Amino acid sequence: MKKITELIRSKFATSVHILSLLVGFPEQWLSSEFIASSLNSNAALVRKELSALREAGLVESKEGKNGGNRLAKPPSQIKMSDIFALVKNDHVFGFSPNEPNPKCPVGARIKGALDGLFTEIDDAILLKLKPVTLEEFVRQYF
Repeated sequence: MKKITELIRSKFATSVHILSLLVGFPEQWLSSEFIASSLNSNAALVRKELSALREAGLVESKEGKNGGNRLAKPPSQIKMSDIFALVKNDHVFGFSPNEPNPKCPVGARIKGALDGLFTEIDDAILLKLKPVTLEEFVRQYF
């Protein structure tokens, strides 16, 4: 199983890729298969990510033969920080999988100290992403 930090990074990259693709085809309903081909991934993974993006109000979907997915709001109204917050369910940096020894002076206190540091790092990432819209980001390659 992937570590939390790897999941956050890959989910963020996947979500940004999906949303960017939808920006590039604003009038079309894109199928999960089409999106998966751009990601060089499988449609099941794309559908899972689309579900989360839909729940967050960033994507709308239509079923049926002419169905698919498209942005639910203009890319100028989608902040990169919103996408990051959506996929982040833990600190960007993860804790050791082993519980520290509570009898050790370092082991007894390190988790609390790291938690504070990790919170600062997470906040710094959100602050960096907050002013950037999806529209501004996509201008780099569309």
